[in-house]
Amino acid sequence: MVAPHEASPALLSTEAGVRLPSLDALRAFDAAARLGTFERAAETLHITAGAVGKRIASLEELLGVALFQRGGKALLLSAAGREYLGSVRSALELLAAVPLHQRAAQQRPRLRLCAPPTFARQVLVPALPGFAAEQPGVELEIVLSAPFIDPGGSDAELDVRHAAATADDPAVLMHDVLLPLASPALLAEAGPLAEPADMARLPLLRTPIEPWATWFEAVGLGWPEPDRGPRLVDLGLTLEAALQGQGVVLARPSLAREALRSGRLLPVLGLGRTPWVAARWAYQLQSPLPAEGLAASGASWLRRACAQAATEGLALISGPA
Repeated sequence: MVAPHEASPALLSTEAGVRLPSLDALRAFDAAARLGTFERAAETLHITAGAVGKRIASLEELLGVALFQRGGKALLLSAAGREYLGSVRSALELLAAVPLHQRAAQQRPRLRLCAPPTFARQVLVPALPGFAAEQPGVELEIVLSAPFIDPGGSDAELDVRHAAATADDPAVLMHDVLLPLASPALLAEAGPLAEPADMARLPLLRTPIEPWATWFEAVGLGWPEPDRGPRLVDLGLTLEAALQGQGVVLARPSLAREALRSGRLLPVLGLGRTPWVAARWAYQLQSPLPAEGLAASGASWLRRACAQAATEGLALISGPA
């Protein structure tokens, strides 16, 4: 199930203008109050302690009051929290008593994964059958984030972000490379390209997410960043524009596997002869990294899916062994 990322996970708007808290936020509050720690609440809800904290923080922001006393080691309800808890538990009991809510489908554990759109389409979707085979009783919900528009974290159990990272960062999911790709039609129109400087004959697609400067520097070109043509703030849009022959895309093979495999995009200087560079930004899991439970199992599947995407991408641009 792929859904847009909500503006705030802790509230819903009604026609009357009253903002209601989400059920997930109320359940997090109830579990934390009942069990005494975010960690134990997380185990019960099959999410991370960080996600519990975010849901409760959003709920407190909505209500305008602190539900727990801050500063002590023990998790203690505030006066407002104790008063609110009674109403919350009554509401949850009423909802639990609804017959439709007692169906087996409602009892399935759910894992929520938030990721950028192109990563979700090109890496996650092909790997979904593997997740279903490993976790047949788990509902995986994929929520899309919006890089450059929504840089903050979500309340998802697994949150993938595109950000600067070091090579030994345990949060990094895959170490990508970048190289220029173009459609066969555009390359045929430009004529033979023997060296990187020959790309001056081709339009270069531009995006702030993947600037050309790193590749230019690596191949010895002193060119400035392209300043003509549309500025596409989405990696999927740059791939689509390249597929339509509109220009050369500086692409990650892991995200362009389908186009490379079908021959709809080609390395501009030929297979195995087009230089590539290590990407400075990486797809990575936001901290804290899950250590156990359903989120940890999901993270393990995610890492394997990323490793496969990166390996396949490199094989597709390397040429015959």
